[in-house]
Amino acid sequence: MVSIQRFITLGRWEGTSLLLLMGVAMPLKYMFDYPAAVRVVGMVHGILFLAYCAAALLVARKEQWGISKLARCLIASCLPFGTFVFERELRAQSHITPR
Repeated sequence: MVSIQRFITLGRWEGTSLLLLMGVAMPLKYMFDYPAAVRVVGMVHGILFLAYCAAALLVARKEQWGISKLARCLIASCLPFGTFVFERELRAQSHITPR
């Protein structure tokens, strides 16, 4: 099973990859005609996104999250800075200290 702390770490990686994709790779593709950046960063982000969603389901089951909290978690993975905001919610509810 996935611990909350490992899930938070995965969320940080996933969130960072989304920001890199949207803030660096996409401008490189559309403003500087360099599509390779989107292919590489996009693939890494896709793998991290799928891992985050799978881990979310495992953590939700282990921690007995309701459907609302799981939905917020999955929606957060699609929004820039969303995983970081959801991490704050997790830390507040689980009394986890920041690393």
